[in-house]
Amino acid sequence: MNIQLRWFLLLGGVMFHLQGVAAGSGVTPEKIHLGSVLALKGKAQGLGQSMRYGLNAALNGQQVGKRTVEIHYRNDSYEPSKTVPAVQKLIRQQQGIFLMVGNVGTAKVTLPMLKQERIPAVGFFTGADILRPGKGDVINYRASYLQETAAVIRQAIEQGGISTGQVCAYVQNDGYGMAGLQGVVAALGQMGAQKQQLGALSQVLRKKGVNPARNYIGPVGVYRRNTRNVLNGYKSLKHWEEKSGYTCKMVVTVGAYDNIVHFVEQARKSGESWLVSAVSFTGADHLHRQLKKKGLLKRVIMTQVVPLPEEKLPVIEAAKRALGSEFGLVSLEGYLVGKMVLNALQKMESPPSRYHFLNAIRSSQYDLGGVEIDFTRNGYQGSDLVVTTVAGAKGFLRLAAADWKPLLSD
Repeated sequence: MNIQLRWFLLLGGVMFHLQGVAAGSGVTPEKIHLGSVLALKGKAQGLGQSMRYGLNAALNGQQVGKRTVEIHYRNDSYEPSKTVPAVQKLIRQQQGIFLMVGNVGTAKVTLPMLKQERIPAVGFFTGADILRPGKGDVINYRASYLQETAAVIRQAIEQGGISTGQVCAYVQNDGYGMAGLQGVVAALGQMGAQKQQLGALSQVLRKKGVNPARNYIGPVGVYRRNTRNVLNGYKSLKHWEEKSGYTCKMVVTVGAYDNIVHFVEQARKSGESWLVSAVSFTGADHLHRQLKKKGLLKRVIMTQVVPLPEEKLPVIEAAKRALGSEFGLVSLEGYLVGKMVLNALQKMESPPSRYHFLNAIRSSQYDLGGVEIDFTRNGYQGSDLVVTTVAGAKGFLRLAAADWKPLLSD
């Protein structure tokens, strides 16, 4: 090989390497910069803070080759109007961001911005279908809201003995709530619900705009994001009972913990014996704490997408050691997401690039300390785990099949 050709190949290799650490790519010779936008203030701050605890414990400061992972956090108070500037600040910072990781909600406004910049969205704290598979490069740890709602509705019918007509919903009046409601409709349709019920639910879903009038239409009550306004949603369910002749036995809720607690309180004060179900996004630790404080733990169940704290799994023990007093179901999800991302970062080919990261994670299938991670099935979701739990004195515990009928017959 002549000297000129050798220098040409060497220069080409240097240029190729520099492309992997280009300005604004989130990669420098010393660090890999990640971004995260979550609710660190406001009524949903418990979710954002817990996800941050988990991400920091598993990922922040870890080594990928000779580079250190650094996560940059921005608050959006769970308000889409604040999400846009928060995401823009991360994208436009001098070094940029390599990935956006662990965001809490507000995916609808975030994903188009990330797609435009070709920045992967990884491990967001949401089960919305817009991320499955999603526009742009989207990688999820968790099961979807459709999977969560389908699981709890099927169990209530098959193990609890209720009818499809006795399933109602109370949801946040936005994309998150409607994503959950779509799961309810899909599950009820599969279980043979009546046309009257499905038609009314579909009418609710067809409403467009910001906070459209969705109450007093079907077996659904809605509330406005970041508020404690529960009365209209409650009255909407009572209106449906009177109009349809059906009686709600289980109310599937899709909301944030602060409002759901007040909804349970309203229902109990009004003498309702409804079994109230919540999805994982509600935030188990904060929901339980507030329910317990108000003496409202009875007849509340919740689906989880992480293994339960009492399970003797290596990843649970590791998370407890790393998180200490901050350990909980939401911080555990942040921890699992962090470990999942770290695994892919450490396995990706050199030079570090988003292309190599996506190749590494989409081809991965492994046991994460007792939690199955498998992206080879679809390339965008690593876990299908859904666990139904019931509120007890010390937290949410696994709900056994034999416990369904007593819960629904009290």
